[in-house]
Amino acid sequence: MTNSLRQAYSEEDCFKWKVQDTGLHAPRTKLAKFKLEPSQKRMNWLFPSSKGSGPLPPLNSLQQQRQRQIESLKTAHSSLAEIQKDVEYRIPFTVNNSTINVNILLPPQFPQEKPVVSVYPPVGHHLVDSNNGTNVTSPLIANFGMHSDLGKVIHSLLDEFRKSPPVLTGATGRCVRGTAGLNGHMYKMPEIPDTFPELSEMSVSQLKDLSEQEDVLLEFFACLPQLKRVTADKEELVNSIVNMAKKNLQLEPQLEGKRQEMLFKYEQLTQNKSAFETKMQRQHELSESCSLSALQARLKVAAHQAEEESEEMAESFLEGKSEIDDFLANFMEKRTLCHSRRAKEEKLQQSINMHGQFPSSH
Repeated sequence: MTNSLRQAYSEEDCFKWKVQDTGLHAPRTKLAKFKLEPSQKRMNWLFPSSKGSGPLPPLNSLQQQRQRQIESLKTAHSSLAEIQKDVEYRIPFTVNNSTINVNILLPPQFPQEKPVVSVYPPVGHHLVDSNNGTNVTSPLIANFGMHSDLGKVIHSLLDEFRKSPPVLTGATGRCVRGTAGLNGHMYKMPEIPDTFPELSEMSVSQLKDLSEQEDVLLEFFACLPQLKRVTADKEELVNSIVNMAKKNLQLEPQLEGKRQEMLFKYEQLTQNKSAFETKMQRQHELSESCSLSALQARLKVAAHQAEEESEEMAESFLEGKSEIDDFLANFMEKRTLCHSRRAKEEKLQQSINMHGQFPSSH
């Protein structure tokens, strides 16, 4: 009888899994035949009809591995809550007086596919995606494979959270550790006692009024020291914010002056940069014109020019167009200039071969 009951439960769970996994939502009329009365179910389990389906087919290898991983998860975590059978699970844990839920979602092809692990509410932690604060990006999850152990992986993740506690994040992304945060300042909420001594001093009628009348209940809470402290701290925080805002407004003219000064200096920088680039271009042109190779080329042209002029003087003297005294004086001057320029050209060539185009000065 026990085996028959177990088989009947397995058949029903298998049907639920297939409907959930495929995302199908059959009409109520089609699913009505599965909603049997408890007594009718028991009778069907104990006395199966001849038209009923046969025994469930054996689980395939992937399904068996999936079940082993789920059993490992259940064994390793006693506080595990099943949200959807064989699909979604949740583990609550407490950090700094705040409860954080670790959600484990198993895709259809798990464990061939990696589990999707997330936390709620959003937190700041090096193992959690900083963009949304919920998706766990731990290497233990990213590298999950067929031979990994889901129970041990989640256990290691929780150990890491205990060693390095996550920080709750508000809607603006600022961090709060079970506290209210503003501009990075942390506010620790007062401890909530397990019992309220004030209630023990009340009569039955007073307690009844407290339970039935909302205004009486609100008045009671308003008189609690914890709420009074929160209210006083709130007023103090508001005053602090107002004072800070006033100081910021007083600093606004100084900030505007600094901004204008910065813009003026930036404009100067732009002009100086443009002038510097122009001078650098001019300096480059002058360097090119004063290079040893440029000087050598000009000396070569000048030497050739002096040689041609001396040749013209010689031809003019041979043709009898100039006197001998004038010829000797001018011819010797041109030839001396020509040889001097050629000597300088050769010396520059030697310097170029030894030191390059722009020798460093010593």
